[in-house]
Amino acid sequence: MRRLLIATTNRAKLAEYRLILRNVGIELELVSIADVGILESPEETGATFLENALIKARFYFEHARIATLADDGGLEIDALGGEPGVRSHRWLGTGGDDSDEALVAEVMRRMKGVEAARRTARIRATLALIHEERGVIREQTAEGAIEGVIGARASAEIRAGFPYRAVLVIPARNCYLGELGDEEEAQIGQRRIAILKLRDELERIAAGRAAG
Repeated sequence: MRRLLIATTNRAKLAEYRLILRNVGIELELVSIADVGILESPEETGATFLENALIKARFYFEHARIATLADDGGLEIDALGGEPGVRSHRWLGTGGDDSDEALVAEVMRRMKGVEAARRTARIRATLALIHEERGVIREQTAEGAIEGVIGARASAEIRAGFPYRAVLVIPARNCYLGELGDEEEAQIGQRRIAILKLRDELERIAAGRAAG
């Protein structure tokens, strides 16, 4: 089975990708940064999710020389002009408390008193896939987003590494994104939407036409 490096140290994210690819019928052995022994990491200096996803994908592909998938994404709140956006994981600035709980609390603080009609938001993911095929480096990107609204209060459960799932309510499911089970989330989530757009390229890798 061909390997695909998922450019993350987050085991929960790796597990999510495994579930998504299994559900869409793509057979690849997914490995993490730790699995291939890469200790360095790039500086994410991009002004957009796309730029950061490409920075990570290119960096880890150069180090591992196997097919690599990286993503960047976060929460966009319309009433806050799209914040936290590309700064979703460093919204509170250097030296501050950037824990999951602190990020959730900041959303609630900034959205206090905002009327229901203006609480629209989404969690967006941009994926960058890089692999080598017959000596040619191929790059492809895709984006997915799951739409919702910021709840009047945060969910009681904050899943480690995924703070914003505790504030985004999915109206069609009448619950917070973080309250969905793993299987259901893998069926409707932003990463699945993006993965489906990369399906042809991922199947090329799985078929063995890519190096690694």
